Amino acid sequence: MSIPPDLPSDLKAALSRLAHGVSRKAVAERAAAQSQIYRAGGGSRRIVTTDDVLAYAFTRLPATYAAMAAVFNAMSETLPAFAPRTLLDVGAGPGTAVFAAVQAFESLAGIRLIDANAPLRRLAMTLMAEADRTALREVAESQSYQLGDALALLTDAEPADLVTASYTAGEIAADDLARFTRLIWAATAGALVIVMPGTPEGYACMLRLRADLIAAGAHVAAPCPHERSCPLQPPDWCHFAQRLPRSRDHLLVKGAEVPFEDEKFSYVVLSRMKPHPVAARVLAPPKVTKSAITVKLCKAGGVATDTAARRDAEAWRRFRSWRWGDGASR
Repeated sequence: MSIPPDLPSDLKAALSRLAHGVSRKAVAERAAAQSQIYRAGGGSRRIVTTDDVLAYAFTRLPATYAAMAAVFNAMSETLPAFAPRTLLDVGAGPGTAVFAAVQAFESLAGIRLIDANAPLRRLAMTLMAEADRTALREVAESQSYQLGDALALLTDAEPADLVTASYTAGEIAADDLARFTRLIWAATAGALVIVMPGTPEGYACMLRLRADLIAAGAHVAAPCPHERSCPLQPPDWCHFAQRLPRSRDHLLVKGAEVPFEDEKFSYVVLSRMKPHPVAARVLAPPKVTKSAITVKLCKAGGVATDTAARRDAEAWRRFRSWRWGDGASR
């Protein structure tokens, strides 16, 4: 399995239709404000108007999709036999993680979503009603997107094979985070995917969730090649980046000229089944010189820097193929 970071064609077409006749200036102003809120650690609660929703759809939705695609690709390495039938997306927003999940897992048939933001829920239902995949259209038809507080709805949630929480935990109050962790793990029958902003704050929140879930019996499937405490020391932190293409609307709304952007994120995949561990994870872009390639790796024994000299043809080819975030074989 390899999911490209670009949006699927049906989702792009639906977004293009939504953009028809819309003032790019107004949406761009809201996109700039949302970016400031996002960088400051804020969430989706301030997305209330039509311009807010469209700004999110043209900017954050593609970036979130790209991050989820990267996580599902990493997940396929360590849980190759995982074929979920059911999905629960917590803090679903416009359903971005669901669109990525159906690309990753053809086995998905039953999909449920939870979020407290009514405008984003309406956007999700519009996008899914026009989707090519039957499982997505059935969400719109069955209204299986619950509107309400995540903690309240998780209390009685039926467990799903795959549970996703993308950019969600950061919106949970610190005093409620332990409860959120217990509830979301209780709702996980197979694997849980948690994605956070690729900031020191997002990483710190992810680490807390990771530690609590390991204590509850979860196995770490990705990105870590171990289940011990993270060996990275401040000011370093574990995060990754996924490059995604920008559409014409994306460029206009962001006032950008470069036809791509890099979404930085932190994540952890936890599983009730024991994963096939990778030997190491590439923690930064490899440094390539004329004579050698140097790679920063997280291994079972901790963080290490490995170097392949050009004269070692086999090692050079192997190191040359690695990208930031890849599982690295030895």
